[in-house]
Amino acid sequence: MSEHRRKPPQPQGGGRAAARRGQSGSSSGRRAAPRGATGSPADSYGSDSGGSGGEERPYTGRADARRTAQRSGRRRAADNAGQGGRRGGPGGPPGPGRATRARAGQEPAKKRFIDYPRSGKYGWRRWTPSWKLVTGLFIGFVGSMVALVGVGFAMVQIPDENLAAKSQNNVYYWADHTRMVATGTGVNRQNVNIDQIPPAMRYAVISAENKSFYQDSGIDPMGIARAVLNMARGGQTQGGSTITQQYVKNTYLSQDQTITRKFKELFISIKVGTKLKKDQILQGYLNTSYFGRGAYGIQAAAQTYYGKNAVDLKPSECAVLAALLKGPTYYDPAGAVDLDRSATRQANYQRSHDRWAWILGEMHKDKHLTDAEYQKAIKKYPMPQGRKATKGMTGQISYLVDTAKKYVLSHSNITEAQFDQGGYQVYTTFQKDKVDALNAAVKKIEKARIDPKKPKDKYVQFGAASVVPNDGAIVAIYGGAGYEHGYFSNNANTSGVPVGSTWKPFDLAAAMEYGTYWSDGVGLSPMSKYNGDDLIKIKKPDGSYYLNKDNTVFRQKNEGPKAWGYITLRKAMEQSINSPFVQLSVDVGLSKVRNVAKSAGILDQSMPKYPDPSFAIGTSTPSAIRMADAYATFAAQGRHTDPYSVTSVTHGGENLPGFAKPKPNRVMPANVANNVTDVLENVIQNGTAQNAKAIGRTAAGKTGTTDKNKSAWFVGYTQQLSTAVTMFRENPKKSGLISMYGTAGVDSIHGGDIPTLVWTDYMKVALKGKSDPGFPEATDIGEAQDEPGAPSPTPTVSITPSETPSETPSPTPSETVITPSPTPSQTCQWGWGSNCNGNGNSNGNGGGGLGGVGAGGATGDASPTPTGTDTTTASTTRGNGNGGGILSGPTG
Repeated sequence: MSEHRRKPPQPQGGGRAAARRGQSGSSSGRRAAPRGATGSPADSYGSDSGGSGGEERPYTGRADARRTAQRSGRRRAADNAGQGGRRGGPGGPPGPGRATRARAGQEPAKKRFIDYPRSGKYGWRRWTPSWKLVTGLFIGFVGSMVALVGVGFAMVQIPDENLAAKSQNNVYYWADHTRMVATGTGVNRQNVNIDQIPPAMRYAVISAENKSFYQDSGIDPMGIARAVLNMARGGQTQGGSTITQQYVKNTYLSQDQTITRKFKELFISIKVGTKLKKDQILQGYLNTSYFGRGAYGIQAAAQTYYGKNAVDLKPSECAVLAALLKGPTYYDPAGAVDLDRSATRQANYQRSHDRWAWILGEMHKDKHLTDAEYQKAIKKYPMPQGRKATKGMTGQISYLVDTAKKYVLSHSNITEAQFDQGGYQVYTTFQKDKVDALNAAVKKIEKARIDPKKPKDKYVQFGAASVVPNDGAIVAIYGGAGYEHGYFSNNANTSGVPVGSTWKPFDLAAAMEYGTYWSDGVGLSPMSKYNGDDLIKIKKPDGSYYLNKDNTVFRQKNEGPKAWGYITLRKAMEQSINSPFVQLSVDVGLSKVRNVAKSAGILDQSMPKYPDPSFAIGTSTPSAIRMADAYATFAAQGRHTDPYSVTSVTHGGENLPGFAKPKPNRVMPANVANNVTDVLENVIQNGTAQNAKAIGRTAAGKTGTTDKNKSAWFVGYTQQLSTAVTMFRENPKKSGLISMYGTAGVDSIHGGDIPTLVWTDYMKVALKGKSDPGFPEATDIGEAQDEPGAPSPTPTVSITPSETPSETPSPTPSETVITPSPTPSQTCQWGWGSNCNGNGNSNGNGGGGLGGVGAGGATGDASPTPTGTDTTTASTTRGNGNGGGILSGPTG
């Protein structure tokens, strides 16, 4: 074999593998830890190894060092067992093992109370809780909850119905902070024992509210869970579902719907269910429940609605009172239009009747009424007696309190029941001298012109309101004859009386600001001409005509047959001629007219959603407060301020939030408002409102009269004060306006007659001693353009000089209906660019057809009942936003 193929000599001891093992110094053949892994001085670079004969060990990296250190821990037990507790050192002799060297100079790791993330585990196992940890946490959570419930249960107190029945007066103040009146329900709360509550009343409530009352634990866990979850999501708040929970809720002074309060209510309900007998709970519930009309508890309710003690109630009467617990605003047969526009007498009676019958049926089904008792009870609905005035709530005070109360409820989170518990000081904007002056003006005209003994004068009613321009403060109202005379509807703060031609200034303002479809959006001057003849055909922007129900062409009716020809809008306003403004509004766009009125302060719900042409002449039904406020926008040169009746409210010595003074906002160009004012000045000087000249100072205003003479208005203003007066006939015990033909000994009542006289007498007193600043001068606006089809163009003319009045200016009512009535055909709101989204109906606020037949208004065959606008707000709504209602704007 050649030399170069000979195998090299192998080292002694087993070759390279053995050499490596010898280097590691491991007696067992395992590799020793890399240099530095044990932390001993022998492992440092440049030192000799015990079994290596001084040869330097190779460095294999930190990763190997970590793995080796970990393995050494796992092997420690076995090695120690084989070597008397100590592992062999390098080279074989007993000595410190690798584990000892690995931890040299370090303290052993202490165990953590909660081993998370888990030590000694890697990857996903490190982050997976051990069963010990999970079990411990669960036991801790359950223990904490048990402790929390125990503490909560021990801390809450059982409700005391006697304490809950305590109430205080609410005190109202005039604008100068002198006391107006103190009202309260203390005299209308009287607790009775369970034996004084007839069984029929108890079972009526149980059958209607909580059938399992005598069997359940007093709480509805699922119902509470739903309520809490709903509130946590920000949804609608919910109350307790069992009688026990409702009793607990009744005793709360704070009605805030919060999760904290809901849990506290739960603890109290549990405690009540375990500590009180069922009859005690039922007694407490019936003694603290609110039945409406200021009546708390069954005894007060029995006296208020039936004039008897609770113990004397019949089963049929008990069912009516039990129905009230569903919500007295909507189940009081007398109606509550002052709280909600939808709570009319008819609607409330129907709701009450239906629930009364249902409750009696449930009582019969639940074996609480025998067949004979049921047949006797269901035979006839026991109508409750009407409302009665409470002490101090007479004359105008009752309506002032009503207006202020609604404003408080609509601008705070105070519930009606909570407010009636009393303790509030309400500071109003009402000025006593002006309230007295307005009341005196109405009484003067009634004494001189109205004789209630005459059939045509019976049921004549007035409503009025006075607002400060650029401020919004309601300084005076006239709400009616008074609660003591059975007139519970606040005529100053309710809607339902069509305003007639007092609407025309909004038509003119829209035309000046937006122009018409044929003027390419260029605003019209008041000197623009329109056809003022009687029975003209009203043309749509597409060239077609509006039709009656029988498909004949609709023709707009004026007060009389006089042929006015093409006259200026200024002249048409002066003489209150209908036909020019109906065609003008269609040309401008009914939706634009609606928006102008809304921006001036008219509430959305008092106008038809889909207006037809009769909308232009007053089928809308805003309140007197809102009409005074809207005209105040003209007086303030286009700046609108929401009306308000309360300046501050205190409770327990603290001011409550929500009653900051509203701020003016510009809603139309100043010169548009000034030109409207200039035209309305001419109405007083030369037109239908000449009776107002007796005021003896600069003023502007507009008359209004509606179809079949069912209402008459005058709204006028100076720079200091804007006032609206309405007159109509309505039986307070029935719904529906009655014609005023023959009232006051005249053929018909016009806005320029009695309403204007009331306005003038009031304004003379209210402004006595005040300066006469006049109005800002109106400068030329828009272009004097004639409507298409006019015989000749009209040159631009200065609007400053007034046109010569007619020889015999006569007030013109806003009658527009002819027979047959117009068809509720497609009525695009004629924004000459807007979509057609109506059907010709005025949505119950005006005529159903194009002349306004249907639900009444300025042109309808029947007029709507003057009812309070919607008050609930949404949670429930309260009032109509007219300075005292809920359905107002941010601050109305």
